[in-house]
Amino acid sequence: MSTAKHIVVITGMSGAGKTTAIRALEDSGFSCVDNLPAPLLLKVTELGDTHQRLAFVIDVREGEFLKDAPRVIDEARRAGHEVQVLFLDASDESLTRRYSETRRRHPLAGRGTVAEGLANERSVLKALREAAEHVLDTSSMTVHELRRQVIARFGQAASHELAVTVMSFGFKYGVPSNADLVFDVRFLPNPYFVPELKAFTGRDPRVAAYVVDRPDTWEFLDHAAGMLAFLLPRYQKEGKSYLTVAIGCTGGKHRSVAIAQVLADRVKELPGGAATQVWDRDIDKE
Repeated sequence: MSTAKHIVVITGMSGAGKTTAIRALEDSGFSCVDNLPAPLLLKVTELGDTHQRLAFVIDVREGEFLKDAPRVIDEARRAGHEVQVLFLDASDESLTRRYSETRRRHPLAGRGTVAEGLANERSVLKALREAAEHVLDTSSMTVHELRRQVIARFGQAASHELAVTVMSFGFKYGVPSNADLVFDVRFLPNPYFVPELKAFTGRDPRVAAYVVDRPDTWEFLDHAAGMLAFLLPRYQKEGKSYLTVAIGCTGGKHRSVAIAQVLADRVKELPGGAATQVWDRDIDKE
């Protein structure tokens, strides 16, 4: 019997970023196969012990083979392999725009519209989405942000420490669908209304000082860090490998950005030292 492997199955909507995801894993040392017929997954694991980390894209291009994917994934787990399923999704509006920009046809559109193709695809992929441990909505992500998210989740596969992303965002652009915890910091004074600070972001030391250097901010940070100190070891014990903490203000430029950086620094200082990154989702939006 072959040695147990760590396997990442990438699936999801056409246009949601599967190519970017598998290239990120390839750069992280995974042996990767795009558009692998699902019935061959176990065969590939038996080819030898050279590659302990494998990644496969399984999606609607498989046609009739796709229906075998859930069964094959279960069989791989019963064979002793560690299998994680990453489902990449995006809003129909975003996917339609991407198809318009690339001028490609949706694989399930037939003679119909992209919208019809997307509806068909969502139906066909329903079982895989429900079985996925990781679901990423890439609607608001650049390819670079998606790459960072994938590497953070799977790039250090040999380590089982919890990876934490502290994300700043603007409520005007929507609450992140992949957030595990959401904090609203709109109760703090807004630098947007201070003429000499409006043009800058929370990364600027003057804006950061305006947001952070006040009693309410420090009390909030103490409570948030205390909650995370309680939750992180329990999430790890439960087997969770990735946590997204979202900090929201109105536009995602000032308060949430400053708070996210300080909270991330506090998380790094917690016992166990969770791997932590900051993602300012809306900082460049108007």
